[in-house]
Amino acid sequence: MLIYNNITSEFLKDVRYNSIADRMKENFTFQIGREPGESEYNSWQNSLSRVGDLIEYAELNNNMIVLEYEVPYNNGRVDCLLFGKDEDNNSNIVLIELKQWTKIEPLEDEGNFLVETYTGHANRRVSHPSQQIKGYSNHLLSFVSEFENKPELLLFSCSYCHNYNKVDNIGLFDPIYSNLIKDYPIYTKQDVKILGDKLRGLLSAGDGIEIFNRFMQSKIKPSKKLLDNVLNIIENKQVFSLLNEQIIAKNLIWSRVRKSLKTNKKNVIIVQGGPGTGKSVIALNVLAEAAKRNLNVLHGCKSKPFREGLTDLIGRDDSALFTSLYSFNPNRIKENQLDLLLVDEAHRIEKNGNYQFMNAMDRTDMPQVDQLIRSAKTCVFFIDDKQNVRSQEIGNSELIRKSANKLGIITKEVKLESQFRCMGSNDYLLWLDSILGYTEEKRILRKNEIFDFRIFDSPSKLYQELTKKEKLKQNSARLTAGFCWPWSKKLNGQGELVKDIKIGDFEMPWETHGDITRPPNGYVKWYEWAFKPEGFKQVGCIYTAQGFEFEYVGVIIGNDLIYNPLINKLNTDISATQDPTLKRGKETFDLHVRNIYRTLLSRGMIGCYVYFVDKETENYFKSRIE
Repeated sequence: MLIYNNITSEFLKDVRYNSIADRMKENFTFQIGREPGESEYNSWQNSLSRVGDLIEYAELNNNMIVLEYEVPYNNGRVDCLLFGKDEDNNSNIVLIELKQWTKIEPLEDEGNFLVETYTGHANRRVSHPSQQIKGYSNHLLSFVSEFENKPELLLFSCSYCHNYNKVDNIGLFDPIYSNLIKDYPIYTKQDVKILGDKLRGLLSAGDGIEIFNRFMQSKIKPSKKLLDNVLNIIENKQVFSLLNEQIIAKNLIWSRVRKSLKTNKKNVIIVQGGPGTGKSVIALNVLAEAAKRNLNVLHGCKSKPFREGLTDLIGRDDSALFTSLYSFNPNRIKENQLDLLLVDEAHRIEKNGNYQFMNAMDRTDMPQVDQLIRSAKTCVFFIDDKQNVRSQEIGNSELIRKSANKLGIITKEVKLESQFRCMGSNDYLLWLDSILGYTEEKRILRKNEIFDFRIFDSPSKLYQELTKKEKLKQNSARLTAGFCWPWSKKLNGQGELVKDIKIGDFEMPWETHGDITRPPNGYVKWYEWAFKPEGFKQVGCIYTAQGFEFEYVGVIIGNDLIYNPLINKLNTDISATQDPTLKRGKETFDLHVRNIYRTLLSRGMIGCYVYFVDKETENYFKSRIE
């Protein structure tokens, strides 16, 4: 998606007649379904005339310009793209990130800055513009297939801080960024001629429409699933390009780690983010880099399916990097034994670290969150406060803050906004929060929504559609359901899994119960459901799906979530659940059911297909779709 595209000569007319920002506003409103914010409109008003100056100086008349291009599988937008050929007939695309900054303040977190805003809002924490543009550039090279075709498409990426006064060796131009700036230059207020000459050299032969068409009509590669690329991440290969707040989070983590190694002072960092915002991607990137630097580091996660999936991909030799949250017992691990602990899915932290078969001597009253903080010099918690799905799982940001505060530790925090699941559609996730009752705002899911959300009138048809996707690409699709059917602990008389989920003529088994140590042929153990091909023959529940992503996810919504016509909202019904854990937590049942369906409905990267047992609930969802 893009907000504006035109021949450069026509763009210059829009700038000359002072209509470019209004054109942008009109296009934005039509495509997004809401008006842009005042600050965004003002940024177009202020920055695009400066782009016009560059194009006019470089005499680019037969080129194409694109403004606010949304990168694949993410809601981040590149400010400006220019298309054309140089005098040697090379096909070039110029990517320009526009900054209105006049004043920045370097933070102690290397690569992070505070920028003074125009709008009167609080100063914003930002990453170095060369880091940001590097992320966008690598992201495009990773996903736009045309960069691999002939004739070669060349990409030049830079940032233009058109209000910023450059001072050598200070701020953005500190010597530590020299190599980064060499590859991804920053142009400032004084560099109009320099940048204009660069654009002329890359684009002066025109033919912008041809290059634009090649780029826009290019195939977009399927999104990189985290689990498919874990081995490359661990081997420290460039797989996922961190963008926007992800860069800020990584910079913060490394700055704290370096400081703790020098001072022995403890650090606690919270990285908050909703579904698909890249929490695990950051954790694994940092883990790989820390292991390469020979730091004493661990990745802690409660989910056995997720840990087994990681181990299955990287092999047992490197599996020691991954451990359960139950491994940090104070009787087994020394205080500050680790240089760095990365706690993934921290919303799954429990009250304490005791479990059923633990030795009596190891049992402790120390809260699990305290155990985790105690064991490492720097402890990073990756968390989504809306993913608590069991009453014994009490992890939340405030709990972590209080635990750190008891030890006199000031918590550092980063909130991730840009997300890579659901085709990068924040609108879909905001709609989910609205319809599930997290907010009072009434949102409508628009028809032109890029995420493939569909409601099916039978579970059989839903499964047939998922089967088509799975045949095209193995392990690309999974079917899940709310826990509204029994889960058999034994095989049936024929030695097969019991088809517990029955809806009309549709029958399927749950994932293999943990008590069944040897699943029948064609099926897998419960913790392998998400990453072994045979898992497609079974229906997954929240406990096996959480933490994973699939290109297409199917969700059967049971009678534990039903429409209440008296209040025109969704209610939950504890009598419909078959989950013994949820039944024991009556006070939190309503919240946990909503969290469960929010989690399941956001597992898909390209599409989500839904069947409702209750037809009134189905009609309610349909009433909130354009």
